[in-house]
Amino acid sequence: MQKEGERLIPINIVDEMKSSYIDYSMSVIVSRALPDVRDGLKPVHRRVLYGMYGLGVFSNRKYLKSARIVGDVLGKYHPHGDSSVYDAMVRMAQDWSLRYPQVDGQGNFGSMDGDPPAAMRYTEARLKKISDEVLSDLDKETVDFQNNFDDSLQEPTVLPSKIPNLLVNGTSGIAVGMATNMAPHNLSESVDAICAYIDNREITIDELMQHIIAPDFPTGGIIYGYDGVRDAFHTGRGRVVLRAKVAFEEIGNRNAIIVNEVPYQVNKAEMIARTAELVKEEKIPGIYEIRDESDRRGLRIVYELKNDAIPNVVLNLLYKYTSLQTSFSVNNIALVHGRPEQLNLKDIIHHFVEHRHEVIVRRTQFELRKAKERAHILEGFMKVIGTQDSLDRAISIIRHSANPQAAKEGLIEAFELSEIQAQAILDLRLARLTGMELDKIRDEYDAIMKEIADLEDILANEARRFQIIKDELIEVKEKYGDERRTEIDYSGGEMSIEDIIPNESVVLTISHAGYIKRTSLSEYKIQSRGGVGNKAATTRDSDFLEYIVSATNHQYMLFFTEKGRCYWLRVFEIPEGSKTAKGRAVQNLINIEPDDKIKAYIRTNNLKDSEYVNQMSVVMVTKNGTIKKTSLEAYSRPRVNGVNAIEIRDNDQLLGAYLTNGNSQIMIATKNGKCIRFPEEKVREVGRGSIGVRGIAMDDDDEVIGMIVVNDVEKETVLVVSEKGYGKRTAVEDYRITNRGGKGVITLNITEKTGNLIAIQNVTDEDGLMIINKSGVAIRMGMDEMRVMGRNTQGVRLINLKKNDEIAAIAKVEMDKDVEDAEENEEIEGTAADNHENDTEAPQADHNAEGNENSDSEE
Repeated sequence: MQKEGERLIPINIVDEMKSSYIDYSMSVIVSRALPDVRDGLKPVHRRVLYGMYGLGVFSNRKYLKSARIVGDVLGKYHPHGDSSVYDAMVRMAQDWSLRYPQVDGQGNFGSMDGDPPAAMRYTEARLKKISDEVLSDLDKETVDFQNNFDDSLQEPTVLPSKIPNLLVNGTSGIAVGMATNMAPHNLSESVDAICAYIDNREITIDELMQHIIAPDFPTGGIIYGYDGVRDAFHTGRGRVVLRAKVAFEEIGNRNAIIVNEVPYQVNKAEMIARTAELVKEEKIPGIYEIRDESDRRGLRIVYELKNDAIPNVVLNLLYKYTSLQTSFSVNNIALVHGRPEQLNLKDIIHHFVEHRHEVIVRRTQFELRKAKERAHILEGFMKVIGTQDSLDRAISIIRHSANPQAAKEGLIEAFELSEIQAQAILDLRLARLTGMELDKIRDEYDAIMKEIADLEDILANEARRFQIIKDELIEVKEKYGDERRTEIDYSGGEMSIEDIIPNESVVLTISHAGYIKRTSLSEYKIQSRGGVGNKAATTRDSDFLEYIVSATNHQYMLFFTEKGRCYWLRVFEIPEGSKTAKGRAVQNLINIEPDDKIKAYIRTNNLKDSEYVNQMSVVMVTKNGTIKKTSLEAYSRPRVNGVNAIEIRDNDQLLGAYLTNGNSQIMIATKNGKCIRFPEEKVREVGRGSIGVRGIAMDDDDEVIGMIVVNDVEKETVLVVSEKGYGKRTAVEDYRITNRGGKGVITLNITEKTGNLIAIQNVTDEDGLMIINKSGVAIRMGMDEMRVMGRNTQGVRLINLKKNDEIAAIAKVEMDKDVEDAEENEEIEGTAADNHENDTEAPQADHNAEGNENSDSEE
């Protein structure tokens, strides 16, 4: 309710909010969060240093309680919470936070593990020696002062710093509507760059970067790649990737990864705890134990590895998932003449040099004024006590004066002195009237006159002023300069993690129950056709190896499940295991549903190559004969939880998926021995979520067992294998081209002896074949051992099966020409007896094949 005499003024709330928010934001920007480009300090840091300067706690004095310093800064200059001052002072004392700490702390000032400092009543502090250079010449009117918060004292608006503090220590702060994050740099490099700028104002940023190479972080580490650094120097914005510095050691019989330096601003304890969680979740396999062995001599984190782990692979996973690799986002925003500006490297150096130039000018003017004042007094001394007569006359005037004022007036009148000179004469001690002291006064006057001439020359000569800036910087470099701590891996930006891993050929095996591993191809030994084979893998209970895939470490693997989902892995991300190892569950590597299972795979090259992914297509086939074609581009963006590849209807499941180039021919085979061949263009390209179209028509008791994609009709042949070990190669041309959706032709004469068809593959003489049966026995053979025969035949025996064993899967692999002959011969000799027993059966198969070659029954 309005009282009498009061007047209400209506205000637009939008305007009021706008005005108030702008006032608040400018206050935060200018008076709290952003550093001044000249001394690189925010107000709180400047006030801490000035407060300690006022208390006289220099590097050569004794320590003072932190609470005393904080109280002084709070009471005189910084009317905010005590924690804001103490936290700022603590950070200025931490050698892992600042590249060149400015406060010398005694007591518990925290740790890299994120431990808080002790309370300010327990700790003590004083200025570091380098801070003397930041505060140097503060008493020579080199900078402007302003009133403090209650107008009772004066405080500097900026410090005259000889140190390019913004460059060497960096800063970070969040204002309103903007933020700053500036990286620290090496002092020696920074001084060299500033001197180069002074010598040549037209110097380019690239030329400056020959001196100041990259940021130099207090915790060391490695800058991985140079693109972000170049961006930051040129534009004031960039992303610098940081990695820990690591070494490999052997501890006992185990390999270990040793971390000696971590990236800047990484909390060591949190990083170790997070890594332990990832190991427990099996996202980072291969780590046996993690220990923090850091002490007062330095940092040391030990990742002890399991016996079968590859150090480089584990290290890459650590880089990928933990803080052993982080990024520092450079955003160089600082206050220039009270306004926030984005600054590149040259801008920062330019403003620092301008500041130093102003400090030199103002310091010289101050020193010149003081020198002239002293010279004026010395001139008065020499007038009065220059001769014995004048001295006697002056003493007489003083003795006969009634009071000091009369004496002063008498001296002024007698010797034509100024008031200042007369007062100085009156203030002289009698000891200064001796002849020796008079000589000293004359010498001092001569020296002062030379100094005045020198100072006037400095003010008149800009080149001299800039030379002084350089000389003082070089002196600072000699005192405080040190070696660079952060190394630079220039190749990092263009180099990906997989480049560390050899791109060797491997065999991927996936069991029926979903266990996966990769094994070096050289572990498998070549055997002749008909051999019994050697033990390939250990499986659980009734589990058996269902898929064998040849690949190289750097390829991408796309996994397709029977429910029509697609998942991604790099081959090197699949755990390595020996030939007899059972591998690891796929569910631990990709987020596959518990009731789903992998049914198909695709090996691709770089999914980031837009030309490649747009050229290639993925063709899929289901058990019920549906076929679908989608551009590889639709699968080029890996997602953790996978994507839908094809819509699967009831009682159907995905069987296979292949890459095609647009000119391929597709062949689909069924378990009853039928096969259809048609051009790829008969299947139109559809989106990821579509069902697809009919690929082959089948009888009710039939189902699709596989599909192949033929790219070279003349060179490639069709290999089909039955579950009881029979197989054959047939020319592609033996299968006539039909329309999509037909019933196809006979591809293998199915009998009780052969069993149903289980696999179809396109092969050449140069290919090898890997066959694994359900009991886990594997055999590897060359396709050049199998001759090409007719289409409607029974084929020849590929592998001798014991008891009721059956073939589980086949895969085409490249033949390894470097397998040792001795191993091969040993394998062949070891199986000679078994082969001899079956010599009559295999030719019988050949005879049957030839006898039936002309009995094609086409439907």
